[in-house]
Amino acid sequence: MRPPTAQEAVLRELRDAIISGAIAPGTQLLQEEVAEQFGVSRVPVREALRILEGEGHLTHTAQRGYYVTALDIDDLVEIYRLRQLLESAAVRHTAPRLTEANLTAMRELIEKIDEAGAAEDIGGIARANRDFHFVLIDSPGQARLVRLIHQLWDVSSPYRSHYFAGKENRERLQKEHREILRAATAGDTEKVIELLDLHRGNAIAELAAAFGEPPS
Repeated sequence: MRPPTAQEAVLRELRDAIISGAIAPGTQLLQEEVAEQFGVSRVPVREALRILEGEGHLTHTAQRGYYVTALDIDDLVEIYRLRQLLESAAVRHTAPRLTEANLTAMRELIEKIDEAGAAEDIGGIARANRDFHFVLIDSPGQARLVRLIHQLWDVSSPYRSHYFAGKENRERLQKEHREILRAATAGDTEKVIELLDLHRGNAIAELAAAFGEPPS
């Protein structure tokens, strides 16, 4: 594999930091400071920031520059509603095609979430949780659909990490994951979709409470 260009390296590191919540929503990113941090010129930084803006991770304001996109509860509700529509279509395509290897991967990812939770490793929980869900979503024949779902997950990832910080939320998360796995193992696609709807609904309700305001 060829080494990444300066732009690719900056883009990857910034994207990962934003998605993980290491750079909090609302944080201003100054080109000069980012360039100094990575030891590169402003040119690759400028291009990386433009790409992140196009992906929805950053918001650019004239005279003020780039800020990590901050979402309110209505934004999150819209994202979760779009996820419901797109993921239901993806799961209907993928679930009937799950192999024993896929189901084994889901079991192992549930165990990884347990291990990460015991270690209070929120990043580890987030990564394993995402991988668990995309076993049910990512399959050949729907590349554009899967790409859209990835984008929705990316832009809301910092808020999902907030959800994982609560012990009760993690316990609920895992209970729901095990129910989803049982339905997938039984080959009950519509039950999987029903459980995923409940799963997302519980998450958005908890996030709304954390925001201190109900969605409009």
